[in-house]
Amino acid sequence: MDNTTDGTWDSLPVKLNDGILETLNELQFTHMTPVQSACIPLFMSNKDVAAEAVTGSGKTLAFVIPIIELLLKREEKLKKMQVGALVITPTRELALQISEVMQQFIHKFPQFTQILLIGGSNPIEDVEKFKDQGANIVIATPGRLEDMFKRKADGLDLACLVKSLEVLVLDEADRLLDMGFEASLNAILGHLPKQRRTGLFSATQTQELEKLVRAGLRNPVRIAVKEKGVAASATQKTPSRLSNYYTICRSENKFNNLVAFLRQHKHEKNLVFFSTCACVEYFGRALETLIKKATVCCIHGKMKDKLGSWCAQITILRAVAFVHRCGRTARIGNQGNALVFLLPMEESYVNFLSINQKCPLQKMPPINDVVDVLPKVKAMSLADRATFDRSMRAFVSYVQAYAKHECSLIFRVKDLDFGSLARAFALLRLPKMPELKGKTFPDFVETTVDTETIRYKDKNREKQRQKMLAELKTKEKIQFSKNHVKNEAWSKQKSKKERRQKRATKRSRREGSEIDEEDLEELLNDTRLLKKLKKGQISAEDFDKQIATEQKNKEKPAGPSHEDEDV
Repeated sequence: MDNTTDGTWDSLPVKLNDGILETLNELQFTHMTPVQSACIPLFMSNKDVAAEAVTGSGKTLAFVIPIIELLLKREEKLKKMQVGALVITPTRELALQISEVMQQFIHKFPQFTQILLIGGSNPIEDVEKFKDQGANIVIATPGRLEDMFKRKADGLDLACLVKSLEVLVLDEADRLLDMGFEASLNAILGHLPKQRRTGLFSATQTQELEKLVRAGLRNPVRIAVKEKGVAASATQKTPSRLSNYYTICRSENKFNNLVAFLRQHKHEKNLVFFSTCACVEYFGRALETLIKKATVCCIHGKMKDKLGSWCAQITILRAVAFVHRCGRTARIGNQGNALVFLLPMEESYVNFLSINQKCPLQKMPPINDVVDVLPKVKAMSLADRATFDRSMRAFVSYVQAYAKHECSLIFRVKDLDFGSLARAFALLRLPKMPELKGKTFPDFVETTVDTETIRYKDKNREKQRQKMLAELKTKEKIQFSKNHVKNEAWSKQKSKKERRQKRATKRSRREGSEIDEEDLEELLNDTRLLKKLKKGQISAEDFDKQIATEQKNKEKPAGPSHEDEDV
Protein backbone atom coordinates (compact mmCIF):
# COMPACT_ATOMS: atom_id res chain seq x y z
CA MET A 1 0.00 0.00 0.00
CA ASP A 2 1.34 3.41 -0.83
CA ASN A 3 -0.02 6.92 -0.53
CA THR A 4 -1.28 7.36 -4.05
CA THR A 5 -3.44 4.92 -5.78
CA ASP A 6 -5.92 2.21 -5.52
CA GLY A 7 -8.02 4.21 -7.93
CA THR A 8 -10.15 7.31 -7.75
CA TRP A 9 -13.56 7.24 -6.10
CA ASP A 10 -15.20 7.20 -9.53
CA SER A 11 -13.53 3.85 -10.23
CA LEU A 12 -15.62 2.04 -7.61
CA PRO A 13 -18.02 -0.57 -9.04
CA VAL A 14 -20.82 1.25 -7.16
CA LYS A 15 -21.53 4.95 -7.58
CA LEU A 16 -21.25 7.11 -4.48
CA ASN A 17 -23.78 9.78 -3.57
CA ASP A 18 -22.93 13.23 -4.93
CA GLY A 19 -22.87 14.69 -1.40
CA ILE A 20 -20.23 12.15 -0.33
CA LEU A 21 -18.13 12.84 -3.42
CA GLU A 22 -18.31 16.58 -2.72
CA THR A 23 -17.08 16.05 0.84
CA LEU A 24 -14.22 13.81 -0.35
CA ASN A 25 -13.21 16.53 -2.80
CA GLU A 26 -13.36 19.23 -0.10
CA LEU A 27 -11.16 17.06 2.16
CA GLN A 28 -8.78 16.48 -0.78
CA PHE A 29 -9.14 12.69 -0.62
CA THR A 30 -8.69 12.10 -4.35
CA HIS A 31 -7.69 8.43 -4.25
CA MET A 32 -8.73 5.42 -2.22
CA THR A 33 -6.52 3.31 -0.01
CA PRO A 34 -6.58 -0.49 -0.49
CA VAL A 35 -8.78 -1.11 2.54
CA GLN A 36 -11.29 1.46 1.28
CA SER A 37 -11.43 0.09 -2.27
CA ALA A 38 -11.89 -3.45 -0.87
CA CYS A 39 -14.45 -2.77 1.87
CA ILE A 40 -16.79 -0.10 0.45
CA PRO A 41 -18.20 -2.16 -2.47
CA LEU A 42 -18.72 -5.19 -0.20
CA PHE A 43 -20.57 -3.17 2.44
CA MET A 44 -22.74 -1.52 -0.19
CA SER A 45 -23.66 -4.90 -1.69
CA ASN A 46 -24.91 -6.01 1.75
CA LYS A 47 -21.94 -8.20 2.72
CA ASP A 48 -20.48 -8.58 6.21
CA VAL A 49 -16.79 -7.68 6.28
CA ALA A 50 -13.92 -8.78 8.54
CA ALA A 51 -10.94 -6.62 7.60
CA GLU A 52 -7.37 -6.88 8.85
CA ALA A 53 -5.36 -3.73 8.16
CA VAL A 54 -2.63 -1.84 9.96
CA THR A 55 -3.30 1.32 11.93
CA GLY A 56 -3.36 4.36 9.65
CA SER A 57 -4.55 2.51 6.54
CA GLY A 58 -7.75 4.57 6.12
CA LYS A 59 -10.19 2.21 7.90
CA THR A 60 -12.44 5.03 9.15
CA LEU A 61 -13.61 6.09 5.67
CA ALA A 62 -13.96 2.39 4.80
CA PHE A 63 -16.98 2.23 7.09
CA VAL A 64 -18.15 5.87 7.37
CA ILE A 65 -18.97 6.09 3.64
CA PRO A 66 -20.91 2.77 3.51
CA ILE A 67 -22.86 3.72 6.66
CA ILE A 68 -24.18 6.89 5.02
CA GLU A 69 -24.82 5.14 1.68
CA LEU A 70 -26.80 2.31 3.31
CA LEU A 71 -28.89 4.70 5.43
CA LEU A 72 -29.66 6.80 2.33
CA LYS A 73 -30.88 3.69 0.45
CA ARG A 74 -33.33 2.57 3.14
CA GLU A 75 -36.87 2.25 1.81
CA GLU A 76 -38.36 3.37 5.11
CA LYS A 77 -36.64 6.58 6.24
CA LEU A 78 -35.33 6.70 9.77
CA LYS A 79 -37.33 8.58 12.36
CA LYS A 80 -35.67 10.94 14.83
CA MET A 81 -35.16 8.32 17.57
CA GLN A 82 -34.35 5.31 15.36
CA VAL A 83 -30.74 4.10 15.35
CA GLY A 84 -29.64 3.05 11.88
CA ALA A 85 -25.89 2.69 12.45
CA LEU A 86 -23.74 1.83 15.47
CA VAL A 87 -19.94 2.18 15.69
CA ILE A 88 -18.21 0.67 18.74
CA THR A 89 -14.57 1.55 19.42
CA PRO A 90 -12.34 0.82 22.45
CA THR A 91 -11.26 4.33 23.50
CA ARG A 92 -12.74 7.79 23.87
CA GLU A 93 -9.96 9.23 21.71
CA LEU A 94 -10.87 6.97 18.77
CA ALA A 95 -14.59 7.60 19.26
CA LEU A 96 -13.93 11.34 19.09
CA GLN A 97 -11.92 11.02 15.88
CA ILE A 98 -14.60 8.88 14.21
CA SER A 99 -17.29 11.32 15.35
CA GLU A 100 -15.39 14.21 13.79
CA VAL A 101 -15.04 12.41 10.44
CA MET A 102 -18.69 11.33 10.50
CA GLN A 103 -19.79 14.91 11.20
CA GLN A 104 -17.87 16.19 8.18
CA PHE A 105 -19.81 13.80 5.93
CA ILE A 106 -23.33 14.06 7.38
CA HIS A 107 -23.07 17.85 7.17
CA LYS A 108 -24.38 17.37 3.62
CA PHE A 109 -27.23 15.19 4.93
CA PRO A 110 -29.11 17.14 7.63
CA GLN A 111 -31.73 14.37 7.85
CA PHE A 112 -29.20 12.32 9.84
CA THR A 113 -28.14 13.01 13.42
CA GLN A 114 -25.35 11.39 15.40
CA ILE A 115 -24.56 11.08 19.10
CA LEU A 116 -21.27 10.34 20.88
CA LEU A 117 -21.60 8.04 23.92
CA ILE A 118 -18.31 7.86 25.84
CA GLY A 119 -17.21 7.80 29.47
CA GLY A 120 -16.09 10.88 31.36
CA SER A 121 -19.48 12.59 31.43
CA ASN A 122 -22.75 12.17 33.32
CA PRO A 123 -24.75 9.32 31.71
CA ILE A 124 -28.01 11.10 32.56
CA GLU A 125 -26.86 14.01 30.35
CA ASP A 126 -26.39 11.51 27.51
CA VAL A 127 -29.88 10.14 28.11
CA GLU A 128 -31.42 13.64 28.00
CA LYS A 129 -29.42 14.59 24.90
CA PHE A 130 -30.55 11.39 23.16
CA LYS A 131 -34.20 12.03 24.08
CA ASP A 132 -33.97 15.68 22.99
CA GLN A 133 -32.02 15.40 19.72
CA GLY A 134 -32.44 11.79 18.74
CA ALA A 135 -29.66 9.82 16.99
CA ASN A 136 -29.63 7.87 13.73
CA ILE A 137 -25.89 7.18 14.09
CA VAL A 138 -24.37 6.20 17.45
CA ILE A 139 -20.60 6.23 18.03
CA ALA A 140 -19.74 4.74 21.41
CA THR A 141 -17.31 3.02 23.73
CA PRO A 142 -18.53 -0.37 25.06
CA GLY A 143 -18.92 0.55 28.73
CA ARG A 144 -21.06 3.64 28.17
CA LEU A 145 -23.14 1.93 25.46
CA GLU A 146 -23.88 -1.05 27.70
CA ASP A 147 -24.93 1.38 30.43
CA MET A 148 -27.32 3.16 28.02
CA PHE A 149 -29.16 -0.11 27.42
CA LYS A 150 -29.96 -0.14 31.15
CA ARG A 151 -31.52 3.34 31.22
CA LYS A 152 -35.13 2.38 30.53
CA ALA A 153 -36.15 3.72 33.96
CA ASP A 154 -34.67 7.10 32.92
CA GLY A 155 -36.88 7.24 29.85
CA LEU A 156 -34.51 5.78 27.22
CA ASP A 157 -35.47 2.40 25.74
CA LEU A 158 -32.38 1.89 23.60
CA ALA A 159 -33.13 -1.81 23.03
CA CYS A 160 -36.31 -0.74 21.21
CA LEU A 161 -34.57 2.06 19.27
CA VAL A 162 -31.89 -0.25 17.76
CA LYS A 163 -34.46 -2.58 16.20
CA SER A 164 -34.08 -0.56 13.00
CA LEU A 165 -30.26 -1.01 12.99
CA GLU A 166 -28.83 -1.24 9.49
CA VAL A 167 -25.04 -1.31 10.15
CA LEU A 168 -22.82 -2.34 13.08
CA VAL A 169 -19.08 -1.55 13.03
CA LEU A 170 -16.55 -2.89 15.55
CA ASP A 171 -13.45 -0.71 15.14
CA GLU A 172 -10.07 -1.91 16.45
CA ALA A 173 -11.80 -5.12 17.48
CA ASP A 174 -8.55 -6.70 18.67
CA ARG A 175 -8.17 -3.90 21.21
CA LEU A 176 -11.81 -4.24 22.27
CA LEU A 177 -10.95 -7.77 23.39
CA ASP A 178 -7.49 -6.92 24.74
CA MET A 179 -9.04 -4.28 27.01
CA GLY A 180 -11.54 -6.75 28.49
CA PHE A 181 -14.74 -5.64 26.74
CA GLU A 182 -15.82 -9.13 25.67
CA ALA A 183 -18.66 -9.36 28.23
CA SER A 184 -19.93 -5.87 27.33
CA LEU A 185 -19.83 -6.70 23.61
CA ASN A 186 -21.80 -9.91 24.14
CA ALA A 187 -24.41 -8.00 26.16
CA ILE A 188 -24.68 -5.33 23.43
CA LEU A 189 -24.90 -7.89 20.59
CA GLY A 190 -27.79 -9.53 22.45
CA HIS A 191 -29.88 -6.36 21.96
CA LEU A 192 -29.17 -5.96 18.22
CA PRO A 193 -31.24 -7.37 15.36
CA LYS A 194 -29.78 -10.32 13.43
CA GLN A 195 -30.63 -8.83 10.02
CA ARG A 196 -27.93 -6.18 9.74
CA ARG A 197 -24.63 -5.50 8.03
CA THR A 198 -21.58 -5.90 10.26
CA GLY A 199 -18.02 -4.70 9.73
CA LEU A 200 -15.14 -5.77 11.95
CA PHE A 201 -11.81 -3.95 11.62
CA SER A 202 -8.59 -4.91 13.42
CA ALA A 203 -4.83 -4.73 13.15
CA THR A 204 -4.45 -8.47 13.83
CA GLN A 205 -6.49 -11.67 13.72
CA THR A 206 -6.43 -13.79 16.91
CA GLN A 207 -8.35 -16.81 18.18
CA GLU A 208 -10.40 -14.58 20.47
CA LEU A 209 -11.23 -12.32 17.54
CA GLU A 210 -12.25 -15.33 15.46
CA LYS A 211 -14.85 -16.18 18.13
CA LEU A 212 -16.23 -12.65 17.88
CA VAL A 213 -16.36 -12.92 14.07
CA ARG A 214 -18.38 -16.14 14.32
CA ALA A 215 -20.71 -14.63 16.94
CA GLY A 216 -21.33 -11.28 15.30
CA LEU A 217 -20.95 -11.72 11.53
CA ARG A 218 -22.92 -13.80 9.00
CA ASN A 219 -20.68 -15.43 6.34
CA PRO A 220 -18.25 -12.49 6.28
CA VAL A 221 -15.91 -11.66 3.46
CA ARG A 222 -12.43 -11.67 4.94
CA ILE A 223 -9.98 -8.99 3.84
CA ALA A 224 -6.28 -8.85 4.78
CA VAL A 225 -4.64 -5.67 3.51
CA LYS A 226 -0.85 -5.92 3.55
CA GLU A 227 1.57 -3.18 2.60
CA LYS A 228 3.79 -3.48 -0.44
CA GLY A 229 6.95 -5.42 0.27
CA VAL A 230 5.45 -7.29 3.23
CA ALA A 231 5.11 -11.04 2.85
CA ALA A 232 1.60 -12.39 3.10
CA SER A 233 2.60 -14.62 6.01
CA ALA A 234 4.11 -11.80 8.01
CA THR A 235 2.28 -10.51 11.05
CA GLN A 236 2.21 -6.75 10.80
CA LYS A 237 0.73 -4.25 13.25
CA THR A 238 2.26 -0.95 12.26
CA PRO A 239 2.79 0.76 8.87
CA SER A 240 5.98 -0.19 7.03
CA ARG A 241 6.92 3.50 6.65
CA LEU A 242 6.77 4.02 10.40
CA SER A 243 10.14 4.00 12.19
CA ASN A 244 9.90 3.19 15.90
CA TYR A 245 12.54 4.36 18.37
CA TYR A 246 13.10 4.24 22.12
CA THR A 247 15.33 6.08 24.56
CA ILE A 248 16.21 5.27 28.15
CA CYS A 249 16.34 7.97 30.84
CA ARG A 250 15.60 8.42 34.53
CA SER A 251 12.25 9.79 35.68
CA GLU A 252 13.52 13.30 36.47
CA ASN A 253 15.18 13.54 33.04
CA LYS A 254 12.22 12.33 30.96
CA PHE A 255 10.37 15.65 30.64
CA ASN A 256 13.64 17.54 30.07
CA ASN A 257 14.47 15.18 27.19
CA LEU A 258 10.97 15.57 25.75
CA VAL A 259 11.24 19.37 25.80
CA ALA A 260 14.67 19.25 24.15
CA PHE A 261 13.37 16.87 21.47
CA LEU A 262 10.32 19.02 20.70
CA ARG A 263 12.43 22.19 20.54
CA GLN A 264 14.61 20.51 17.93
CA HIS A 265 11.56 19.34 15.92
CA LYS A 266 9.09 22.17 16.51
CA HIS A 267 8.86 22.94 12.79
CA GLU A 268 7.46 19.45 12.21
CA LYS A 269 4.08 18.13 13.32
CA ASN A 270 4.25 16.20 16.60
CA LEU A 271 1.82 14.08 18.60
CA VAL A 272 2.76 13.59 22.26
CA PHE A 273 0.91 10.92 24.23
CA PHE A 274 0.67 10.76 28.03
CA SER A 275 -0.92 7.97 30.05
CA THR A 276 -3.73 9.98 31.71
CA CYS A 277 -6.00 12.95 31.07
CA ALA A 278 -4.53 14.74 34.10
CA CYS A 279 -0.99 14.34 32.70
CA VAL A 280 -2.16 15.77 29.38
CA GLU A 281 -3.55 18.81 31.22
CA TYR A 282 -0.45 19.38 33.36
CA PHE A 283 2.42 18.70 30.97
CA GLY A 284 0.52 20.11 28.00
CA ARG A 285 0.15 23.49 29.76
CA ALA A 286 3.84 23.37 30.68
CA LEU A 287 4.82 22.74 27.05
CA GLU A 288 2.75 25.74 25.95
CA THR A 289 5.11 27.89 28.01
CA LEU A 290 8.35 26.05 27.33
CA ILE A 291 8.14 25.54 23.53
CA LYS A 292 8.28 29.03 22.05
CA LYS A 293 6.79 29.88 18.65
CA ALA A 294 4.90 26.58 18.43
CA THR A 295 1.17 25.94 18.59
CA VAL A 296 0.39 23.42 21.33
CA CYS A 297 -3.02 21.80 21.67
CA CYS A 298 -4.23 19.42 24.40
CA ILE A 299 -6.90 16.81 23.65
CA HIS A 300 -8.40 14.18 25.95
CA GLY A 301 -11.77 12.54 26.50
CA LYS A 302 -12.87 14.68 29.46
CA MET A 303 -12.61 17.96 27.58
CA LYS A 304 -15.71 19.78 26.36
CA ASP A 305 -14.31 21.03 23.03
CA LYS A 306 -12.03 18.34 21.67
CA LEU A 307 -12.34 18.49 17.92
CA GLY A 308 -10.88 20.66 15.18
CA SER A 309 -7.46 20.89 16.85
CA TRP A 310 -5.30 18.82 14.53
CA CYS A 311 -3.67 21.86 12.88
CA ALA A 312 -1.45 22.36 15.96
CA GLN A 313 2.27 21.74 15.59
CA ILE A 314 2.33 19.83 18.89
CA THR A 315 -0.79 17.91 19.90
CA ILE A 316 -0.89 16.40 23.40
CA LEU A 317 -3.12 13.36 23.86
CA ARG A 318 -3.85 10.54 26.29
CA ALA A 319 -2.64 7.02 25.35
CA VAL A 320 -2.58 3.53 26.74
CA ALA A 321 -0.88 1.15 24.28
CA PHE A 322 2.22 2.11 22.33
CA VAL A 323 1.52 -0.05 19.25
CA HIS A 324 -1.89 1.47 18.55
CA ARG A 325 -0.84 5.03 19.35
CA CYS A 326 2.34 5.05 17.28
CA GLY A 327 0.13 4.31 14.28
CA ARG A 328 -1.29 7.83 14.54
CA THR A 329 1.71 8.81 12.43
CA ALA A 330 2.83 7.37 9.04
CA ARG A 331 -0.83 7.30 8.04
CA ILE A 332 -2.12 6.33 4.60
CA GLY A 333 1.33 5.55 3.26
CA ASN A 334 3.15 8.61 4.58
CA GLN A 335 6.52 8.57 6.33
CA GLY A 336 6.47 8.80 10.14
CA ASN A 337 8.50 8.28 13.30
CA ALA A 338 7.59 7.25 16.85
CA LEU A 339 9.65 7.61 20.01
CA VAL A 340 8.89 6.06 23.40
CA PHE A 341 10.62 7.20 26.61
CA LEU A 342 11.40 4.34 28.99
CA LEU A 343 12.86 4.14 32.49
CA PRO A 344 15.94 1.92 32.95
CA MET A 345 13.82 -0.74 34.69
CA GLU A 346 11.39 -0.76 31.73
CA GLU A 347 13.90 -1.60 28.97
CA SER A 348 12.62 -5.19 28.73
CA TYR A 349 9.44 -3.66 27.22
CA VAL A 350 11.42 -3.29 23.99
CA ASN A 351 11.78 -7.08 23.71
CA PHE A 352 8.12 -7.52 24.65
CA LEU A 353 7.00 -5.24 21.80
CA SER A 354 9.30 -6.95 19.33
CA ILE A 355 8.35 -10.55 20.19
CA ASN A 356 4.72 -10.30 21.29
CA GLN A 357 3.49 -7.25 19.39
CA LYS A 358 5.61 -7.65 16.23
CA CYS A 359 6.77 -4.06 16.68
CA PRO A 360 10.59 -3.76 16.71
CA LEU A 361 12.16 -0.59 18.13
CA GLN A 362 15.56 0.96 17.46
CA LYS A 363 17.53 2.68 20.21
CA MET A 364 17.79 6.40 19.53
CA PRO A 365 21.08 8.21 20.21
CA PRO A 366 21.04 10.51 23.27
CA ILE A 367 19.22 13.80 22.74
CA ASN A 368 21.52 16.82 22.61
CA ASP A 369 21.19 20.19 24.35
CA VAL A 370 19.02 18.93 27.21
CA VAL A 371 18.28 21.71 29.71
CA ASP A 372 16.71 21.29 33.15
CA VAL A 373 13.31 22.98 32.75
CA LEU A 374 11.78 21.53 35.94
CA PRO A 375 12.60 24.63 38.04
CA LYS A 376 10.52 26.66 35.57
CA VAL A 377 7.64 24.22 35.95
CA LYS A 378 7.93 24.52 39.74
CA ALA A 379 7.83 28.29 39.40
CA MET A 380 4.60 27.91 37.42
CA SER A 381 3.07 25.99 40.34
CA LEU A 382 4.18 28.64 42.83
CA ALA A 383 2.72 31.40 40.65
CA ASP A 384 -0.69 29.81 40.10
CA ARG A 385 -2.59 27.37 42.29
CA ALA A 386 -4.28 25.94 39.19
CA THR A 387 -0.89 24.60 38.01
CA PHE A 388 -0.13 23.31 41.52
CA ASP A 389 -3.47 21.45 41.56
CA ARG A 390 -2.79 19.98 38.12
CA SER A 391 0.65 18.74 39.20
CA MET A 392 -0.84 16.84 42.15
CA ARG A 393 -3.64 15.31 40.07
CA ALA A 394 -1.20 14.33 37.32
CA PHE A 395 1.15 12.55 39.77
CA VAL A 396 -1.66 10.59 41.42
CA SER A 397 -3.25 9.62 38.09
CA TYR A 398 0.13 8.51 36.69
CA VAL A 399 0.75 6.14 39.61
CA GLN A 400 -2.78 4.75 39.34
CA ALA A 401 -2.42 4.24 35.57
CA TYR A 402 0.99 2.61 36.04
CA ALA A 403 -0.62 0.09 38.38
CA LYS A 404 -3.14 -0.80 35.64
CA HIS A 405 -0.67 -1.02 32.74
CA GLU A 406 -1.54 -3.79 30.25
CA CYS A 407 2.02 -5.14 30.59
CA SER A 408 1.98 -5.47 34.39
CA LEU A 409 4.91 -7.88 34.53
CA ILE A 410 7.25 -5.08 33.40
CA PHE A 411 5.46 -1.95 34.65
CA ARG A 412 5.21 -2.57 38.41
CA VAL A 413 4.31 0.14 40.91
CA LYS A 414 6.52 -1.44 43.58
CA ASP A 415 9.55 -0.75 41.36
CA LEU A 416 8.84 2.98 41.04
CA ASP A 417 11.24 5.42 42.68
CA PHE A 418 8.64 7.83 44.07
CA GLY A 419 11.21 10.45 45.08
CA SER A 420 12.61 10.56 41.54
CA LEU A 421 9.08 10.51 40.12
CA ALA A 422 8.04 13.45 42.32
CA ARG A 423 11.01 15.43 41.02
CA ALA A 424 10.03 14.45 37.46
CA PHE A 425 6.59 15.99 38.03
CA ALA A 426 8.20 19.11 39.55
CA LEU A 427 6.05 18.66 42.66
CA LEU A 428 6.22 21.22 45.46
CA ARG A 429 5.18 18.57 47.96
CA LEU A 430 4.00 14.94 47.89
CA PRO A 431 0.26 14.26 47.76
CA LYS A 432 -1.50 12.05 50.30
CA MET A 433 -2.15 8.66 48.68
CA PRO A 434 -2.08 5.01 49.81
CA GLU A 435 1.05 4.17 47.81
CA LEU A 436 3.10 6.72 49.80
CA LYS A 437 1.66 6.02 53.26
CA GLY A 438 4.29 5.39 55.92
CA LYS A 439 7.19 5.94 53.50
CA THR A 440 9.93 8.57 53.55
CA PHE A 441 11.77 9.96 50.54
CA PRO A 442 14.98 11.70 51.62
CA ASP A 443 15.97 12.38 48.00
CA PHE A 444 12.87 14.53 47.48
CA VAL A 445 12.96 17.97 49.10
CA GLU A 446 9.60 19.66 49.55
CA THR A 447 9.25 23.40 49.07
CA THR A 448 9.60 25.61 52.14
CA VAL A 449 6.63 27.65 50.94
CA ASP A 450 3.32 26.95 52.66
CA THR A 451 1.34 25.61 49.68
CA GLU A 452 -1.91 26.83 51.26
CA THR A 453 -0.75 30.39 50.56
CA ILE A 454 -0.45 29.80 46.79
CA ARG A 455 -3.20 31.77 45.08
CA TYR A 456 -5.15 31.18 41.87
CA LYS A 457 -4.37 33.62 39.06
CA ASP A 458 -8.06 33.48 38.20
CA LYS A 459 -9.47 36.12 40.57
CA ASN A 460 -12.95 34.61 40.70
CA ARG A 461 -11.56 31.20 41.52
CA GLU A 462 -9.33 32.65 44.24
CA LYS A 463 -12.26 34.61 45.66
CA GLN A 464 -14.25 31.40 45.88
CA ARG A 465 -11.34 29.62 47.57
CA GLN A 466 -10.95 32.39 50.15
CA LYS A 467 -14.67 32.22 50.86
CA MET A 468 -14.44 28.48 51.47
CA LEU A 469 -11.40 28.94 53.73
CA ALA A 470 -13.25 31.59 55.75
CA GLU A 471 -16.24 29.28 56.16
CA LEU A 472 -13.95 26.49 57.27
CA LYS A 473 -12.25 28.72 59.86
CA THR A 474 -15.65 29.81 61.21
CA LYS A 475 -16.70 26.18 61.63
CA GLU A 476 -13.44 25.40 63.41
CA LYS A 477 -13.94 28.34 65.80
CA ILE A 478 -17.48 27.24 66.62
CA GLN A 479 -16.29 23.70 67.23
CA PHE A 480 -13.46 24.93 69.45
CA SER A 481 -15.86 27.13 71.38
CA LYS A 482 -18.21 24.21 71.99
CA ASN A 483 -15.37 22.03 73.17
CA HIS A 484 -14.09 24.82 75.45
CA VAL A 485 -17.50 25.38 77.06
CA LYS A 486 -17.95 21.69 77.55
CA ASN A 487 -14.56 21.36 79.24
CA GLU A 488 -15.23 24.35 81.47
CA ALA A 489 -18.57 22.92 82.52
CA TRP A 490 -16.95 19.57 83.25
CA SER A 491 -14.40 21.15 85.63
CA LYS A 492 -17.25 22.81 87.54
CA GLN A 493 -19.08 19.51 87.71
CA LYS A 494 -15.99 17.81 89.07
CA SER A 495 -15.56 20.56 91.70
CA LYS A 496 -19.14 20.11 92.92
CA LYS A 497 -18.67 16.37 93.16
CA GLU A 498 -15.48 16.84 95.22
CA ARG A 499 -17.27 19.23 97.62
CA ARG A 500 -20.07 16.74 98.17
CA GLN A 501 -17.57 13.94 98.81
CA LYS A 502 -15.82 16.13 101.41
CA ARG A 503 -19.09 16.88 103.17
CA ALA A 504 -19.95 13.20 103.21
CA THR A 505 -16.53 12.38 104.65
CA LYS A 506 -17.02 14.95 107.46
CA ARG A 507 -20.41 13.51 108.29
CA SER A 508 -19.04 10.00 108.37
CA ARG A 509 -16.35 11.10 110.83
CA ARG A 510 -18.94 12.92 112.95
CA GLU A 511 -21.25 9.94 113.03
CA GLY A 512 -18.62 7.38 113.83
CA SER A 513 -17.64 6.52 110.29
CA GLU A 514 -21.23 5.60 109.45
CA ILE A 515 -22.49 7.30 106.28
CA ASP A 516 -26.05 8.52 106.45
CA GLU A 517 -28.31 6.70 103.97
CA GLU A 518 -29.52 10.07 102.68
CA ASP A 519 -25.94 11.16 101.93
CA LEU A 520 -25.19 7.83 100.31
CA GLU A 521 -28.24 8.18 98.11
CA GLU A 522 -27.12 11.72 97.22
CA LEU A 523 -23.69 10.45 96.15
CA LEU A 524 -25.22 7.68 94.10
CA ASN A 525 -27.52 10.19 92.38
CA ASP A 526 -24.54 12.44 91.61
CA THR A 527 -22.66 9.50 90.12
CA ARG A 528 -25.63 8.52 87.97
CA LEU A 529 -25.97 12.09 86.70
CA LEU A 530 -22.28 12.24 85.85
CA LYS A 531 -22.51 9.00 83.88
CA LYS A 532 -25.51 10.33 81.93
CA LEU A 533 -23.59 13.52 81.18
CA LYS A 534 -20.59 11.59 79.89
CA LYS A 535 -22.79 9.47 77.62
CA GLY A 536 -24.53 12.57 76.29
CA GLN A 537 -27.89 11.49 77.66
CA ILE A 538 -28.30 14.84 79.43
CA SER A 539 -26.81 18.27 78.78
CA ALA A 540 -24.50 20.21 81.11
CA GLU A 541 -27.37 22.61 81.74
CA ASP A 542 -29.69 19.76 82.81
CA PHE A 543 -26.94 18.39 85.05
CA ASP A 544 -26.50 21.74 86.80
CA LYS A 545 -30.27 22.13 87.28
CA GLN A 546 -30.64 18.70 88.86
CA ILE A 547 -27.65 19.25 91.13
CA ALA A 548 -29.08 22.64 92.15
CA THR A 549 -32.47 21.04 92.91
CA GLU A 550 -30.84 18.43 95.11
CA GLN A 551 -28.89 21.16 96.91
CA LYS A 552 -32.06 23.16 97.64
CA ASN A 553 -33.82 20.10 99.00
CA LYS A 554 -30.80 19.32 101.15
CA GLU A 555 -30.37 22.86 102.49
CA LYS A 556 -33.96 23.63 103.62
CA PRO A 557 -33.81 25.94 106.69
CA ALA A 558 -32.72 23.99 109.76
CA GLY A 559 -30.48 26.62 111.39
CA PRO A 560 -26.86 27.35 110.49
CA SER A 561 -24.18 24.79 111.22
CA HIS A 562 -20.48 25.56 110.99
CA GLU A 563 -19.76 21.88 110.51
CA ASP A 564 -21.62 21.89 107.16
CA GLU A 565 -19.52 24.68 105.65
CA ASP A 566 -17.11 23.81 102.78
CA VAL A 567 -13.60 23.27 104.02
